[in-house]
Amino acid sequence: MTDRLSPEARSRLMAKIRSRDTGPERAVRSILHRLGFRFRLHRKDLPGTPDIVLPGRETVVVVHGCFWHGHGCKAGKMPKSRIDYWGPKIDANRVRDRRKAAALRRLGWRVVSVYECELKTPEKLAGRLTRCFSAQDVKRS
Repeated sequence: MTDRLSPEARSRLMAKIRSRDTGPERAVRSILHRLGFRFRLHRKDLPGTPDIVLPGRETVVVVHGCFWHGHGCKAGKMPKSRIDYWGPKIDANRVRDRRKAAALRRLGWRVVSVYECELKTPEKLAGRLTRCFSAQDVKRS
């Protein structure tokens, strides 16, 4: 199947896709802030430059778009066109995510992944994040 857009139009469209300070990332930061957590953003000295870093808790939060990172939800469904392009691209993203998470864990960081679809129910996500950090506090005691 051919692309409906010209190469120039496709390039302009793809250039608008941001890698940091995305809507989902800002929403997760807002939830964490409301829960009383303080954090740093995009620390370049850590593998993969994680989206959100909670240094005092030795935890990073990475926010993934469901489509781009091959999540199993409805939004993460593989497109029906250009499978020969999208399949390897999304697989490579997933491999890179696992590699970065493993590198962070080797350095002693805990990695919490949040997918874009989880933001449909912010109260549920807030509960999950609270439980994640509560469980970590129990382990430290």
